[in-house]
Amino acid sequence: MHSTTNIFLELGGVLFSLGILGHLALRVGISPIPLYLLGGLAVGKGGLISLGASEEFIQVGAEIGVVLLLLTLGLEYTATELLSGLRSNARAGVLDLVLNSAPGIIAAFVLGWGPVAAVVLGGVTAISSSGIIAKVLGDLGRLGNRETPVVLSVLVLEDLAMAVYLPVLTALLAHQTVARGSLTVAIALGLLAVVLWLALKHSPKVTRLVFNPKADRNDEILLLRVLGLALLVAGLAQRMQVSTAVGAFLVGIALSGPVAEGAAEVLSPLRDLFAAVFFVFFGMQTEPAEIPSALLAGSLLALAGVVTKVITGWWAARSAGIGTMGRFRAGAALVARGEFSIVIAGLAVAAGIEPRLGPLAACYVLLMAIIGPLAARFVEPVTRACRRRLAART
Repeated sequence: MHSTTNIFLELGGVLFSLGILGHLALRVGISPIPLYLLGGLAVGKGGLISLGASEEFIQVGAEIGVVLLLLTLGLEYTATELLSGLRSNARAGVLDLVLNSAPGIIAAFVLGWGPVAAVVLGGVTAISSSGIIAKVLGDLGRLGNRETPVVLSVLVLEDLAMAVYLPVLTALLAHQTVARGSLTVAIALGLLAVVLWLALKHSPKVTRLVFNPKADRNDEILLLRVLGLALLVAGLAQRMQVSTAVGAFLVGIALSGPVAEGAAEVLSPLRDLFAAVFFVFFGMQTEPAEIPSALLAGSLLALAGVVTKVITGWWAARSAGIGTMGRFRAGAALVARGEFSIVIAGLAVAAGIEPRLGPLAACYVLLMAIIGPLAARFVEPVTRACRRRLAART
């Protein structure tokens, strides 16, 4: 009873505090992710308060949060949209991944961390935050802008790359042999191909496993079936040495139509809850005293990340025939990093690859999660001011 009481007290305090932090972020106009990370730093190792009774529950909740983040992301796209985006924006996607992974890879080698850490840090700097970007575009009323489909296509290509990158990373972190790692990647690619084929050719049948579109919608049944299916597939994926996140993402892609829309709606509050727990858990794994030592490297990486994402978005929008202002809006929209960077770094921290990687990733994400929304909000007035000054000088 005493243990259960402590769990309730600690967990209640954490969740209530997260609610306050989320409210503060809403008032300031930034993403709540940086504040959640700071909250995790405050209650983690070396923080102001140490959680003991609820730490195991928070860890499990964090893993569920990863599943829900990738599941709901997959629900936003269909297999047709993924393949169409891959064909039309393949060059932009390749430029995006190469240009934005380079700072992380270079930084890892400069710091003397080795090739595995370089693969991890390259992934941390390469992947934009779909969650933050989607929210920012909605808040700023830019969902109907001409450059928005370009931004979304780049994000889709990043998600596809994640489906290949995560099993490769999992194999490297597990110190698997080349043959074993190749088998893991082959399984992941085969699973991706099968799911895309099922989604393209037999989407109604796959969707009917979750809910019958002809029946009256029941949110309770829909929630239980979708979440249950995602957890089952995630567990099977992990059993096959493939990331649970990839399994959940593929489940989201396989579902389509009204069922996918309904599932996204009923899962949204649950996703927000466990995603917040995930961000807190990541912060708990980082020693606050180690952050100052990573601040300089994190700031330099953040500066490089802003430049490379703006170049990516500008080039992709230019290729689509969009004007100058839209090109800069596209670049600024892609700046934010968040959940995926933390997922990648979290896997490496759990594997014990490099103790300094966690603080650097946390510092980097904190900076980029704040800079991203601000860059998207102020890119227009800054661009106009620069163009006026340039015109005045010429």
